[in-house]
Amino acid sequence: MAKTTKLITEPAPGTIVKPVHEYDDEQQSKITALREYALEQRLPESDPYHEWETRWLERPDTIPRYMRAAKWKLDDGKKRIRGTLEWRREFKPELIPPDEVKIEAETGKIILNGFDIDGRPIIYMRPGRENTQTSPRQLRHLVWVLERAKDLMPPGQESLMIIVDYRSCTLRTNPSISVASKVLTILQHHYVETLGRAIVVNLPMLLSFFYKGISPFLDPVTRDKMRFNPDLFELVPKSQLDSDFGGDYEFEWNHEEYWKQMVEHCGIAPDGTRVKKDGQSVPAGVNEKAASGTEKAASQDASSSTASEHKSAPESGAEAVESSKG
Repeated sequence: MAKTTKLITEPAPGTIVKPVHEYDDEQQSKITALREYALEQRLPESDPYHEWETRWLERPDTIPRYMRAAKWKLDDGKKRIRGTLEWRREFKPELIPPDEVKIEAETGKIILNGFDIDGRPIIYMRPGRENTQTSPRQLRHLVWVLERAKDLMPPGQESLMIIVDYRSCTLRTNPSISVASKVLTILQHHYVETLGRAIVVNLPMLLSFFYKGISPFLDPVTRDKMRFNPDLFELVPKSQLDSDFGGDYEFEWNHEEYWKQMVEHCGIAPDGTRVKKDGQSVPAGVNEKAASGTEKAASQDASSSTASEHKSAPESGAEAVESSKG
């Protein structure tokens, strides 16, 4: 395959995203109860962030993820989602302006590109390409990438895959345990049940202490999803796997091309909101059309079809961008 700067923004042809979670009546009842509680905690409609908060709460995966993380204990679910609501109000993850974090992507140290065999978006992390000093902006860039991964998830998919490549990484470029613990806090507390697989490759003995250092910050669920030097061909189609890891995808890094494609595909406006085809900013994401239908069906009748809901959902910003391309 010839070298290319074109991003892969869809799973390989024939990929089937299988529902991984089915809920019995008792679980569905708790999901409904947590949803009602969460909606009661929303900011008032007069607050500019209200519609973004509502959008997040009404995603089909949000409430079920928090109940699963809480092991179906409603009080714990309420505590968890309340904590994330407070964090999101301060951090506003879906409203990070692209230009604020663009410099962090300059060397390709964190790249969102391609999908695994189950349709999970892949985030490649290469600590050896570190180009900036430790700062809050580094975390905001990571969160920006996580939000774009959520945008790219096909309907029915709730998780992502992370591949951490330590090739050419040194003690100087490797993140500190303090930074790593902050990253884990965000992933484990505010993107609960979102990590599907975490792969670590090319870890030098010199840095093995790093994983011993962060081990206390890993919850059992996250630790169980980590694999060191697995056979990536069993996890990622060769057509979607970066050639750096033996795949057929000859992706050539070009910062400006990458950033332009990602921002345009996800329909991100300069201020971090969403852009529709007519240029208007709206609170919508790539897969919101399909997602909103699934959410309504799940909350109203777990056994009903979601097809009609999919048709009636509003067109999202990035869908409009895509329709203008084809």
